[in-house]
Amino acid sequence: MIPKPINTKEALKLALEQKCQHFATRKDSVLFAKAVADLKALSTSFSLVLPPVDEPSRGITLMPDTPLSPKEREILTRSAMELKPWRKGPFFIDTLHIDTEWQSFMKFNLIAPHLNLTGKEVLDMGCNNGYYLFEMLRFAPRALYGFDPSAIYKAQFDFIQSLAKAPIHFYPLGVEDLRDFSTAYGQKFDCIVCLGVLYHRSDPIATLKSLSFSLKKGGELFLDCLLIESSQEICLCPKKSYAKMSNVYFIPSIEALKGWCERAGFGGFEVLGVQETTTQEQRKTHWIDTLSLEDFLDSANGLTIEGYPPPLRGYFRLIKT
Repeated sequence: MIPKPINTKEALKLALEQKCQHFATRKDSVLFAKAVADLKALSTSFSLVLPPVDEPSRGITLMPDTPLSPKEREILTRSAMELKPWRKGPFFIDTLHIDTEWQSFMKFNLIAPHLNLTGKEVLDMGCNNGYYLFEMLRFAPRALYGFDPSAIYKAQFDFIQSLAKAPIHFYPLGVEDLRDFSTAYGQKFDCIVCLGVLYHRSDPIATLKSLSFSLKKGGELFLDCLLIESSQEICLCPKKSYAKMSNVYFIPSIEALKGWCERAGFGGFEVLGVQETTTQEQRKTHWIDTLSLEDFLDSANGLTIEGYPPPLRGYFRLIKT
């Protein structure tokens, strides 16, 4: 009997579904899910408070539709504390202020004036707990997708989403799954947001090619990347770590990054801004219980503790050609 040919799309779809199912059964995923499940004890619903598109953000606000009891506030706070560390935010939920390590609205306010998402299909690649996805709801996109393979970030998203009930699709997948996802589901995006991911990839050009593959022709990529100041096409390749991050592989100059993007099929390379990361934007709070930027810099010379230039970030808009 001649075997039936394998349907590549169906095979990829099955593999991705199995990967997501396995993710849900991992020990850390199950542990974090218990903290989220505690929110079922809350008897009230919540509403997202979304500012107008032209108003700067100060974080994500969720307000209960009816007053919470002291017991419900206790459940809310305890569940949130069990999901530390909280990196991206902040979130304001009734009287609870999740004061995250990053003041993520500062980054979002920089790119927001350039966003045109109305009626578009949008992906946040490496979305962490979905902070930017919640921010983008006010731009009335047709659909919002988030990819992140971290169990703690997925649980934090589930925590916020259990209250917000927003039209957001979250997948516990990485950028290495993006091409297969687009092929399996025939899903390409009008816009991809990829913030703080590229320098964590050991093959940044392959990453950019995956992002390009999953964009529609003429689609936009909003990219944030650490930079090294130079007019030449060069990269900093940290020997062991950069600002205590062992998973930083290549920090390009703007010219080097532009070359990477051209190789990956992008044109329209637009610099939206370049600025140093400060301890106003990234700092230690009791919601992370770990070290932060102030601990990774040498205050005596202004360099990182490894002796590299301090964090400098560039924000870019690219167009798939």
